[in-house]
Amino acid sequence: MAKLVECIPNFSVSREKDEPVFQALVDTAKAVPGCTLFDVQSDGNHNRCVFTLIGSPDAIEEAAFQLAKKAVETIDMTKHQGQHPRMGAVDVIPFVPQMDVSVQDCVEISKRVAKRCWDELGLPSFLYEDSASRQERKNLAACRKGQFEGMPEKLLLPDWAPDFGERRIHPTAGITAIGARMPLIAFNVNLDTADVEIAKKIAKAIRGSSGGFRSCKAIGIMLEERNIAQVSMNMVNFEDTPLYFAYEMIRALAERYGVRIIGSEIVGLTPAKALIDCAEFYLKIENFNCKNQIMEYHLIDME
Repeated sequence: MAKLVECIPNFSVSREKDEPVFQALVDTAKAVPGCTLFDVQSDGNHNRCVFTLIGSPDAIEEAAFQLAKKAVETIDMTKHQGQHPRMGAVDVIPFVPQMDVSVQDCVEISKRVAKRCWDELGLPSFLYEDSASRQERKNLAACRKGQFEGMPEKLLLPDWAPDFGERRIHPTAGITAIGARMPLIAFNVNLDTADVEIAKKIAKAIRGSSGGFRSCKAIGIMLEERNIAQVSMNMVNFEDTPLYFAYEMIRALAERYGVRIIGSEIVGLTPAKALIDCAEFYLKIENFNCKNQIMEYHLIDME
């Protein structure tokens, strides 16, 4: 069985804001043998793009470094503006086990990439999630707190020396978070209001760190181009906190403010089961068995 690793690097640039830099990243991802660029998502409001790569462990490791190198060469964080929190040109590089690969294998990949980024690019990094060197660094939001502008002072604090690199950011590329993790779903819900404070209040109510759903991370942001507020989420374990849990809670909380949901989106790829679970919930299907009753699962087994 072939070994496969997924990598989902996030870059502080968008097709909408800087097409040449965006395209250079796409070309870099496609140039690494043994690596396939499955999906690219770009958002001008966030001024951010998310790549989904699949490949052999060696190919993914090389692709992650080459993409970090291209980001360092082409993205200037001193000029970056966007709605999404960020601390670096390549803001986060997660490695996710997919086939015949363990989380620990991905941890080792993350450490090698982090070391190479410092040694060859002068780009420091925090190790996060399953790669974290300390408990407080497992949470990406804790690593990113302070963002690019506040990171020079943060790195001087006793507990926030980079895992790889010195206590200083790269002058234009900042710092990155690198780590291994299980699959998560980037799930956003859009509201028919221009009042971002409503989205922020809803996000605070549903995120695990504030006493909401344990496997939900959420922030409220403004989509300036559409003049609407958004609840932007990372669902870190969709079986622990299904998408429909978060959706229904957002709907109920929004109604308190006289606001409706006008749409939702998934950024990047998602496990099929997460959407199948939603269909089962909303259709009220009784005694449903995903593996036995979905045709595609049987076709896969026949291959």
